[in-house]
Amino acid sequence: MSNKPKVLLLDNIDPVSAEILAGRGINGELYAKLTPAELEAHIKDAAGIVVRSATQVDEALLAKAPKLKVVGRAGVGVDNIDIQAATRRGVLVMNTPDGNTISTAEHACGLILSLVRNIPNAVESLKAGRWDRKKYLGTEVHGKTLGVVGLGKIGSGVAQRMLAFGMHVVGFDPYMTNERARELGIKLVDMDELYASSDIITVHTPLTDKTRNLISKEQAPKLKKGVKLVNCARGGIFNEADLLDMLNDGTVSELALDVYSTEPPTDDMRALLEHPHVVCTPHLGASTEEAQEKVAVQIAHQLADALELKDFKGSINGKSIALSTNAELQPYLKLAEQLGRFCIQLAGWNVKELTIEYTGKCGTHAEVLTDAFLAGYLHQVDEAPVNLINSRYLADGKGIKIREIKESSSGTFSELMTVHIGGAEAFSRVSGAVFGDSDYRVVGINSLQIEVQLQGNLIIYKNVDKPGMLAAVSSKLAENDINIASLSLGRNPANMRAITAIAIDKPAEKTILEEMASVDGVEYLTPISL
Repeated sequence: MSNKPKVLLLDNIDPVSAEILAGRGINGELYAKLTPAELEAHIKDAAGIVVRSATQVDEALLAKAPKLKVVGRAGVGVDNIDIQAATRRGVLVMNTPDGNTISTAEHACGLILSLVRNIPNAVESLKAGRWDRKKYLGTEVHGKTLGVVGLGKIGSGVAQRMLAFGMHVVGFDPYMTNERARELGIKLVDMDELYASSDIITVHTPLTDKTRNLISKEQAPKLKKGVKLVNCARGGIFNEADLLDMLNDGTVSELALDVYSTEPPTDDMRALLEHPHVVCTPHLGASTEEAQEKVAVQIAHQLADALELKDFKGSINGKSIALSTNAELQPYLKLAEQLGRFCIQLAGWNVKELTIEYTGKCGTHAEVLTDAFLAGYLHQVDEAPVNLINSRYLADGKGIKIREIKESSSGTFSELMTVHIGGAEAFSRVSGAVFGDSDYRVVGINSLQIEVQLQGNLIIYKNVDKPGMLAAVSSKLAENDINIASLSLGRNPANMRAITAIAIDKPAEKTILEEMASVDGVEYLTPISL
């Protein structure tokens, strides 16, 4: 029996991966398709497995793989891999986030051009024996406005290519700075302006609670009449149930889809897909010879490096595993991540610089704690998962400057993390500390002492410090049957300003928050969900 590590190469991955693994002393076994029973039989002695999107690497499969060390995804999306289950079992999960970038960006551009020039319908017409030149009169993209939602590598790649066609490009990305956008030739706008100004909208974001139904009947009044829509990112970003009506009433003039909520699409989508103004492809964004070879080469090298304990590039959960036995550091990793989630919601998205100050012994691990903070801060950025491995890289790509300061112990807290948020309007400084097991708290906002646990639903507001403010604001919660779990208030008599943090038992609806923000004397109010 061979002593070489065994790696399963599934889902028609390019054979070059097996050649590379062989050169690294690893036995790569290629299988186009395996039955569940066959997969269980082969994986029981495998050190690694490489999949595309077809094979589901779930808890049940992992339980059959006692020797498994690495799961490799030849591509970006890891929806078919149970990362938590893999992490619990000490299995490294990695992907190849760069391999598909060009192919997906080019496919999106191809769909844009197909829409404006009616290419698919014209091809079908001519093949049917018709000569319908007038019927398929198109439009130029030159001089038109392209709205790009999500300016990661793929979204930025689409923008750069369409700029070359003479388009004006506006973009929305809550993690990109204005400076970085200007370097790319993109004008950053909010979503309402993007809706109103764009002739064509293309989306390049992960599917999250915030991006789900980004385009639906609800947004119809905000959209430029006759807008063209393109989705090469994730099914569900467009409300598929609403799209047919939006096409029929003229809200949307043309639609291009490469991804779907259910793949392959179900019969209830047939009327939409057969609509004459819809161009649809079967999730071909990454389906090029070059992309498939790139991801096969990348994942083979990455997997070999990981098995040899040389490098963990592309890891989704690498540091989580490496630090899982470090009991001393764990509380501070959680504090850092929760502070990141808190700060992005508190300070807004156009942040230019983050300075993280570590007081006490926690500064010894400043690098990994900053990675954890950024993982929380950027937890919904791009289509690739954000983790301790790639969070700093992604922040740099957004033009966010990161600084770390280490201080010796002083003041009330011997161990303290303080985040200075450059460019923030209302809240520019947040401090946090560990109080005990699973007890992480904000202990200061700006120069004021505020103490609130980093969990659940919070409301933070800044106001003029005058009598009756707390009662006036909190009464809006009582009127809507929302209970206050805890409250902390800090005052600055010098400038007659106060900051209040309220923990509530359930989320407050937008109308309630607007009522609270409208109270005379409230200068800034934001909800936070952790």
